[in-house]
Amino acid sequence: MTITVGIDVGTGAVKTVLFKIDGDDITWIDKQTDRVRNREPFVLAEAAFDYLLEKHGLTRDDIDYVATTGDAENIPYSTGHFYSMTTHARGALYLNPNARSLMDIGALNGKAISMNEQGKVLKYKMTSQCASGSGQFLENIARYLGIGQDEIGELSKQADNPEVSSGICAVLAETDVINMVSRSISSANILKGIHISMAGRLVKLLKSLKVTEGVVMCTGGLALDSGLVLALNEAMAKNKMDMPVVSHPDSIYAGAIGAAIWGAFRHGKLTQAETLAKAS
Repeated sequence: MTITVGIDVGTGAVKTVLFKIDGDDITWIDKQTDRVRNREPFVLAEAAFDYLLEKHGLTRDDIDYVATTGDAENIPYSTGHFYSMTTHARGALYLNPNARSLMDIGALNGKAISMNEQGKVLKYKMTSQCASGSGQFLENIARYLGIGQDEIGELSKQADNPEVSSGICAVLAETDVINMVSRSISSANILKGIHISMAGRLVKLLKSLKVTEGVVMCTGGLALDSGLVLALNEAMAKNKMDMPVVSHPDSIYAGAIGAAIWGAFRHGKLTQAETLAKAS
């Protein structure tokens, strides 16, 4: 049996999970999310790590592998670090075994990733950091419109005449939104237009990977934006891509989940190698 912790440090939040893994028997014990909000991410990560251990009567010595991903590479108590595409792919597969591709929509950029049935990344494409297809951009627009992030999805789905903004540059897109507000375009139609623009760019990335089967999982900070998920499905239909785009209540944890699972796999390999070395 292996006990692992997965820590995913993102721009907007720190996600921490605790797993117990015994062969193919994977048990998710607990989870913790902390919004960064101008706080030190590594301090948040360590506090969450210690909190989960204390909650379950564990010490650091009880943890076989502390696996990090995202921007957590330099956490001092990490056993090993994994690239975010690798961890999101494995986490997406854990959340939905039918997933064969995913869209990781984070605070700074979006990625389209194809993978196999073991969660191995096959190909990927990503947006540029200046593009208007990120969580940070959408958060800025919501703040300008005076609405909460948790309202964005449902409000977008109420749109009756979406006004599509620039899909290339965040600065131009924000200027578009300011002009829309001055023309009394409703918040619902503005948000739906932004979702359409974001979805079009993300689906274009996925199409370039030539994915033709399986479920497309949404991961990252915007995975629970129901308006964006709807727009993604509409864009898939428009591009004649017959695959459902789905989310999961725990999609935000995909990176941390994948890190914990890959950490257990690596721990097993290292243990096996040490055993063989001692035997020889």
